[in-house]
Amino acid sequence: METQRLDQELTWSWGHRPRSEAMAPPPPLAASTPLLHGEFGSYPDPSLRLALTLTPQALHIQKLRPKPEARPRGGLVLLTEVSGCCTLRSCNPSDSAAYFCIYTYPRGRRKGRRKATHTFQADGAATYEENRAEAQRWATALTCLLRGLPLPGDGEITSRLLPRPPRLLLLVNPFGGRGLAWQWCKNHVLPMISEAGLSFNLIQTERQNHARELVQGLSLSEWDGIVTLSGDGLLYEVLNGLLDRPDWEEAVKTPVGILPCGSGNALAGAVNQHGGFKPALGIDLLLNCSLLLCRGGSHPLDLLSVTLASGSRCFSFLSVAWGFVSDVDIQSERFRALGSARFTLCTVLGLATLHTYRGRLSYLPATVEPASPTPAHGLPRAKSELTLAPAPAPPVAHSPLHRSVSDLPLPLPQPAMMSPGSPEPLPSLSLNGGGPELAGDWGGAGDAPLSPDPLVPSSPGSPKAALLSPIIEGAPETPASSEFLPPTPDGDPVAVSPGGPLDHLLPPLGTPLPPGWVTLEGDFVLMLAISPSHLGADLVAAPHARFDDGLVHLCWVRGGISRTALLRLFLAMEHGSHFSLGCPQLCYAPARAFRLEPLTPRGVLTVDGEQVEYGPLQAQVHPGLGTLLTGPPGHSVREP
Repeated sequence: METQRLDQELTWSWGHRPRSEAMAPPPPLAASTPLLHGEFGSYPDPSLRLALTLTPQALHIQKLRPKPEARPRGGLVLLTEVSGCCTLRSCNPSDSAAYFCIYTYPRGRRKGRRKATHTFQADGAATYEENRAEAQRWATALTCLLRGLPLPGDGEITSRLLPRPPRLLLLVNPFGGRGLAWQWCKNHVLPMISEAGLSFNLIQTERQNHARELVQGLSLSEWDGIVTLSGDGLLYEVLNGLLDRPDWEEAVKTPVGILPCGSGNALAGAVNQHGGFKPALGIDLLLNCSLLLCRGGSHPLDLLSVTLASGSRCFSFLSVAWGFVSDVDIQSERFRALGSARFTLCTVLGLATLHTYRGRLSYLPATVEPASPTPAHGLPRAKSELTLAPAPAPPVAHSPLHRSVSDLPLPLPQPAMMSPGSPEPLPSLSLNGGGPELAGDWGGAGDAPLSPDPLVPSSPGSPKAALLSPIIEGAPETPASSEFLPPTPDGDPVAVSPGGPLDHLLPPLGTPLPPGWVTLEGDFVLMLAISPSHLGADLVAAPHARFDDGLVHLCWVRGGISRTALLRLFLAMEHGSHFSLGCPQLCYAPARAFRLEPLTPRGVLTVDGEQVEYGPLQAQVHPGLGTLLTGPPGHSVREP
């Protein structure tokens, strides 16, 4: 009975629940409401006495001795900057004090995040058991606030309030981000996840479509989320792999997350904005998204079902592009060693050889218009001349693929860490959800080192205590109708998903469209159909878009725009202000479905940055089909 209650609380925090089930969040507390208050010593200097006050948004620290502070300086720890906490005990049996440690990543003077550790000594009682209970009370309350778990109004705060640690499958593309993805993972992501007390297994992908094949063989009930550490391409593989399973209706509900370790980090930029952080790039963006992941919380994610000229389907979480954007995306592959700078270089090259493309764009307008990106400027509309009742597309049978992967445990070799002047080695960093690294807490010679004192002991079903179900091995099964498109001009086949829901709004490609559609024909410089707000980590293409607004946001630029005007649009897109420029060639429309028919014989089409076959395509939004690990939404109110 206790296990069932804890799992229910876990689903509230991490969002992995049946869609029909509704759980009301706890009533909101004022930002300055004191939840806990007490006096503690500081570690490693126990003579420094501190008064701690915990509120729903921050931990306030005030020095009491040796010299009290009338106005605390630097004594505010925002929970948005906390990755996790833990309780510790001294290795000296005569020490009756207990300890709890908080791991934070505040911004420095140069705006970059740096790790800071705060360790507090609970020593107000005569016995260790009483001091331990007080340390665990604070650590439990802080963990509940971080993960969005309700605190009892007048009840006792004990570690029984905490569920088992969430279990995450981490998929790392070691070649992402100019080959830095694996280094960033080891140096930044894994320590933070361990500090948060999350359980995980980590697998490195070895080739294109490896992640797609891998998720088809997973026992998804054993995982609370799948997180990719790469660019947007790896998540594209994961989502299409989930939708290619025979049980796709349940599989696609598995929460997925992204930690930006690649060149194209558009979805991470949208997650960063949703979390209330300022725009960031590189390591700062990675740390922001890691902090949000550590706190848990998910959000429904719209997915776009894209039907290609051959009749194959794939699912998009990001964008469909034609023209200038897709040209830059694919041409930049030649300069992948430059990282994100490759997009800037190819944008400049694309402006120098600006092309226009003849085509026809049709779309089904949204029933309810979203807030206009620029109320001061009207956007053009057109009337459709094509009318015919749609016919539903027939379902396509498929067969899953399976590849062998490594299973738990996955230890990484690490050198032994020794504290200065201490004869005992420090605890190693556990890569499967164990205690975090404590090297920053040592005081030096003569101080007894501390050891982890976990709040929630490992349960028999946790990944650390027992191996999970193995992932099925075997050669990939090739169905009669191939799951891969014809090779792209580069020779690499592009995986598509024949599973997933039917597109009830779309007639078959090549047949007339039903009434109510808008059709435009002419010369285009670019056409972009985007679901989230960001086209890149620093490009806000649809600033008003939300993860679950049920819309695809169509942006296109007509022919006749000058190179200077187009450059000005992309520069303004860094702040999401391009619609306010009043450019007559820039058009926008929210839609539920669209069809694109290129009339130029040659060109490039991309789905989520991946090149697909060139020709007519159409797409429909499936609202809230997926689930995205976003962390809690950001708050504009900050404590003084």
